[in-house]
Amino acid sequence: MTAVVWAGGMRFVGKGASGHEVSMDAAAPLGADSGARPVETLLCALGGCTGMDVVSILRKMKNEPRSFRIEIEDERATEYPKVLRKIRLTYIAAGAIPEENLRKAIDLSLAKYCPIANTLAGVAEIRYEARVDAS
Repeated sequence: MTAVVWAGGMRFVGKGASGHEVSMDAAAPLGADSGARPVETLLCALGGCTGMDVVSILRKMKNEPRSFRIEIEDERATEYPKVLRKIRLTYIAAGAIPEENLRKAIDLSLAKYCPIANTLAGVAEIRYEARVDAS
């Protein structure tokens, strides 16, 4: 079970079955800016979910990256509830990885394995770009 507990002000602390905590807060003047914003946390969860898939799939292809990161940009509606409309993921891998393998791993993650991406895909348009730095 996951629980989210109010910690005073506008700060909330979430704790999942793993026992690890996630701190969230609002920006000043509403909050104390002591944690990530909830939507930032959602986008980080998306990056972590698809990132774990991609690295796992690349390892199975014998193409483990030397380094790997995902940059995430979002576009939200202008009116409340300001839902996510578009999400752009930029996957950047370093190492001797064929770009086609990186793209295949990303496609599998986004279409089949990542529950967060598949949930958000019902609401927001998700697009990606893939880059390999072979140096």
